[in-house]
Amino acid sequence: MAGAVQVLRVGDAAGLERVHALRFEVFVDEQGVAPQEELDDRDHQVGTVHLLAVVGGADVGTARLLVDGPGAVHVTRVAVRASSRGSGTGRLLMAEAERIALAEHATDGLVRVELSAQESAIGFYAALGYQIGTNRYLDAGIWHRDAVKVLHG
Repeated sequence: MAGAVQVLRVGDAAGLERVHALRFEVFVDEQGVAPQEELDDRDHQVGTVHLLAVVGGADVGTARLLVDGPGAVHVTRVAVRASSRGSGTGRLLMAEAERIALAEHATDGLVRVELSAQESAIGFYAALGYQIGTNRYLDAGIWHRDAVKVLHG
């Protein structure tokens, strides 16, 4: 992978198509998630933020930020292309999602960030300071556990 990772906030239909293409590559093609489970109405809700990580013009990662309510957000659909895993792309996506959450959705300087972590990624989220829940559950045929982190601004 050549060049620095840029994390962009997607704001148009063309950018969202790029996000969807990357999510389909990772979740549908690689992990076997049913296509109808990958897309949902939350992609188009007011307040939803889509992030796209790009290196040298190539899309390598994505994440989605959903507003749950005052002082609470959910990070979902975090995906990094297989060839870019281990490069720091996921950390950069999460850092930008957390920055946006704190800047735009904090209440009294606090924001609660929640996510549903695939068990294969639990170590990644724990290293970022997320508290990992003990209950495991199947989502789209993949084992997950909830994770949470409270950010202070």
